[in-house]
Amino acid sequence: MKFEPAMSPPRGVRFTICHSPRPQRGRRGFTLIELLAALLILSLLALMSYRGLGAVLDAREHVSQETDKWRRVASFFARFEQDVQLAAPRPVRTLYGSAPAWLGRPDTTSGPRLEISRFASAEGVDSPRRVAYGLNEKQEIELWLWPGLDVAPDALPARYPVLSGVTKLEFQYLNADLAWLGVWPTSPRDADIPLAVRLSIVLASGEEIVRVFALNS
Repeated sequence: MKFEPAMSPPRGVRFTICHSPRPQRGRRGFTLIELLAALLILSLLALMSYRGLGAVLDAREHVSQETDKWRRVASFFARFEQDVQLAAPRPVRTLYGSAPAWLGRPDTTSGPRLEISRFASAEGVDSPRRVAYGLNEKQEIELWLWPGLDVAPDALPARYPVLSGVTKLEFQYLNADLAWLGVWPTSPRDADIPLAVRLSIVLASGEEIVRVFALNS
């Protein structure tokens, strides 16, 4: 059997082998699981941020309330100290006769617990008058102010709440024997004004505050 040789291409003729281009693969996107995982992470971050911001706002509100509470407490003690430092050893005439310069009633009294005569302040912005402190049914310490010392029998005092949120108000008075008494005066031997007054209050939030004021007796 005879094989004929393949015919060679004519001179000057070139053959180019072309390869068909491979189909390019499209860009790979995120899978559903990856999207869900990303959303979960973002949700957790948002939740932690929200809780952190809420805690900051709650702390800020708490600090603001505490600051306001103690500012009002300090203002009340400053007012009370000014009144007792100006206490005058002067009895006053009342509808029922006379009242001592310093009158401390028992804690069970429904009206004012402490009633005193007071000089005018050094600034001259006030006048000598009768003042009193008591605790009303709204858990407020009230300041009672009469127009003067000796007033008309039917004159009623003006009443102003000076501290709210108080569940207990207690006064004690130091006599010449250095004994603390719950009422004043207890006998004719007691001076017009005690040596000191101890003021105790209990706030509705539970704090108990005790202050002692030495008097110019």
